[in-house]
Amino acid sequence: MDLEKNYDLSFLVNDSERMVLDELGRRLDDAEGICVCQDCVVDMVTLALNSLEPRYHASLMGTMYAHAAEEGAYAERVREAVTTAMSKVRDNPSHQ
Repeated sequence: MDLEKNYDLSFLVNDSERMVLDELGRRLDDAEGICVCQDCVVDMVTLALNSLEPRYHASLMGTMYAHAAEEGAYAERVREAVTTAMSKVRDNPSHQ
């Protein structure tokens, strides 16, 4: 069965992805000595997301829970994952 043809899955949201993108965006504004080319930024996002468990939701209630989690232990893990990813990519950029 082709789920994407039979069901509307467009409302699935991965909060981990949104949180990583938000955190990395804030951090890159102030970062010095780190490449912000397409390849490096995508590498940072990928590294951070691969170190976190996904957090999907598909409802309004899930959105409310997700926003509440932005200040808890999971948010701290997101910050740590972004810090680690930035450091790894800074030290080993893929474009060189």
